[in-house]
Amino acid sequence: MAASRRRQRGAALLLLLAMTSVGAAALLVSALNHDTTQLHRTQQTLARMAQARDALVGFAAANGRLPRPATSALDGHEAPAPCATEQDCTGFLPWVTLGVDGADAWGKLLRYSVTPAYTQAPVLRISTVATKTVQDRGADGELFFRTGQSSCDPGAQCAPLVLLSHGRSNFGVSVQGVAQANTDAGNIDEQANASASVHFIGRAASGNPNAPGGAFDDLVLSVPLDTLYKQMAAAHRLP
Repeated sequence: MAASRRRQRGAALLLLLAMTSVGAAALLVSALNHDTTQLHRTQQTLARMAQARDALVGFAAANGRLPRPATSALDGHEAPAPCATEQDCTGFLPWVTLGVDGADAWGKLLRYSVTPAYTQAPVLRISTVATKTVQDRGADGELFFRTGQSSCDPGAQCAPLVLLSHGRSNFGVSVQGVAQANTDAGNIDEQANASASVHFIGRAASGNPNAPGGAFDDLVLSVPLDTLYKQMAAAHRLP
């Protein structure tokens, strides 16, 4: 009788261990699937941003200038009125005008910021100044310039445009035109990008709120001025 009870307790213990192992495995698979999904969406977004970059350069080669931002979150045509300020020239990618996907893989519209002078033809190579910068964070957590520098001028150019995805979490506007909330408090780099029109931050993703600059999942892409000029010159669109 005692031996039977011991066998029953042993069987129950084995069943409990098996159930615990299955639960742990399910959680691990779920976490791995989540990571894989997010990685896929990141890669998909970067591919869309690269396609948009190529379309922007192609537009400049055909028209002698870069396009203005989209009319609105629901109208992807280039805004009809000139954008004379950095703020006016910061908005959404004009996806209809360019013929590309205007959203990232999380369903948020890609942001687009362009130096005003580059939206007007002809672009004068010797005097037009590209104004956009992108900063990163070094191993010490301090910001440094990855694109451009603190002062942009004809002898030390910055970038003519920047593309931005706000990533999965925080900020951005959905394809339905709904603004997404910020649910973090210490994500100062993401907050900076949300209001930026000249100086942007592009760094490694981090879910650690205590990392320098806070949690971060934005994706930032700029176009080197030399690349833009090379394509425009090849199309005879530079004076």
